Amino acid sequence: MADNTNMKDYELALNAVRERTDFVPKVGIVLGSGLGGLADDIEVVTRIPYSELEGFPRSTVEGHKGEYIFGYIDSIPVVLMNGRVHFYEGYPMQKVVLPVRVMALMGVEAIILTNAAGGLNINFHPGTLMCITDQNTAFVPSPLIGPNDSKLGVRFPDVSAVYDKELQALLHKAADDLGIELADGVYLQITGPAYETPNEVKMYAMLGADAVGMSTGCEGVALCHMGMRVLGITCITDMAIVNTTFETSHEEIQKVANRAGAQLQKLVKEVVKRF
Repeated sequence: MADNTNMKDYELALNAVRERTDFVPKVGIVLGSGLGGLADDIEVVTRIPYSELEGFPRSTVEGHKGEYIFGYIDSIPVVLMNGRVHFYEGYPMQKVVLPVRVMALMGVEAIILTNAAGGLNINFHPGTLMCITDQNTAFVPSPLIGPNDSKLGVRFPDVSAVYDKELQALLHKAADDLGIELADGVYLQITGPAYETPNEVKMYAMLGADAVGMSTGCEGVALCHMGMRVLGITCITDMAIVNTTFETSHEEIQKVANRAGAQLQKLVKEVVKRF
């Protein structure tokens, strides 16, 4: 599914943001499930609800507010994307990635993508934090389908390194210094909203994925298309690979994400300070 979202739409959205603030962030952070607390732990300058920005998608998922938050983490200017939209909500993929594309156009040097996901690596456990080293988006439509605007990026971008290796090293150093366990792994995105069947879980693991979720991958592709430096962090909320007979629920996943959120929040703040 594609729509006619183009550079003009991004520029209109960016201008709408600029009419409300001239704040120029250095780092962008997408707050996934469980990291919403970071929004209350920074020096906030201003908030802009997506509802005030014409053409912006609105989240229909509980726990995803839908707003940009501008402020400071230890004197570093940041913009937080508090809530994202998902393909399963009925939006075309080009609209799903609109908020991160606009964030990139604000002038940030790098964007941190966070999410909650199911574990496919048997060495993980609920609460494991995973640095995303690579991803698989073969099961969702590409956000690059449709006419290409060269102002955003090339027609056929190289996505062999969606996630910046220097930022991964920075993340690991911060985790070591904080005494936080951090794994590496491959993230696989599916459409959702249904969770995986037992056979799908086995297939995803066989394909080399360590975690599976319903967001992030498409954002990574869109940002890589723009030449943006990207860092990805996943919070493992349930072990999909061993819970094939366990009924997964959004409520239970949210609880685990909230518990692990404190560690993830601490880690993200430390990484930002080291930029």
